[in-house]
Amino acid sequence: MTSFSPRVLSSERLLVCLFTPSSDLLAKIQEILGQPQRYLLVAAQSRSEFFQLIEQERQQIDCLVLQEEPQLPSVVDWLHAHATLLPTVVVMFSPLGELADDGIPTTPEAELTFLYHTAEVRLTSERLQDLGQAIERAIGEFLNLSPACRLPTSSADPDPHTDLTTQNFLSLQQRRLTEKLKERLGYLGVYYKRSHKNFLRNLPPAEQRAFLDELKADYRSIVLAYFSDEEQLNRRLDDYVNTAFFADIPVSQVVEIHMEIMDDFAKQLKLEGRNEEILLDYRLTLIDTLAHLCEMYRRSIPRESPEQ
Repeated sequence: MTSFSPRVLSSERLLVCLFTPSSDLLAKIQEILGQPQRYLLVAAQSRSEFFQLIEQERQQIDCLVLQEEPQLPSVVDWLHAHATLLPTVVVMFSPLGELADDGIPTTPEAELTFLYHTAEVRLTSERLQDLGQAIERAIGEFLNLSPACRLPTSSADPDPHTDLTTQNFLSLQQRRLTEKLKERLGYLGVYYKRSHKNFLRNLPPAEQRAFLDELKADYRSIVLAYFSDEEQLNRRLDDYVNTAFFADIPVSQVVEIHMEIMDDFAKQLKLEGRNEEILLDYRLTLIDTLAHLCEMYRRSIPRESPEQ
């Protein structure tokens, strides 16, 4: 067991609690999460040690990492019995469908048997190097988990009182984690509230086209109003950047939208016999938009903590 004594966490470090009986897996995860120093890892290799850690530090823990192994169902039962719900990554040692670009399984929900709660993230042991991304996704999924969600249960007749207590605790945990992320991590708290399900690359093709058409229309309206005295321009620009951020739109896509609109305007100016050089002024619109978006992405990425 890795001992843990209460301490003040640095502003950009997440407390990860690991349960694994395997010394080899513990060593690998310590190495993976050690650099960069974004995480403070505490670990238990027995159920009793893990339960003690949870009881002592549940208000500080940001994410659980649980190994798939024979003791895990009883560990989960204990967590449910103690109305404890936390963001969770389950490290699996069996195949789990196709992998997404970030190496995290994308097996349809209907084919998955959720062990702890429906926001848990599965990670195959072969892709353990992607644990940091899995932790980020687990926190994001947890923050979007409905308090009314149903939990797995081994009982044929679940206790409504226990369900209600657990759901109330989930709501409290979500609020606590959200506020803690905002306080400790600033923009990173906003980053974790994104849902990968809403990322442009994960939408069906028809929805992708509709989303990009709407994004292009919004940007066109910003361009048309950019040199006016419209009071709402900054708000519209902020809304556009927020939409792009939560859909994980790459900067190159924003540039492409700008160029498409400039091409449309150039064709219209040619038809009217007007000079196209006026369009050069709208480079300022693109620069302004990219500056806002890049700053949002920059501030959402945890900086490495200095060596202590």
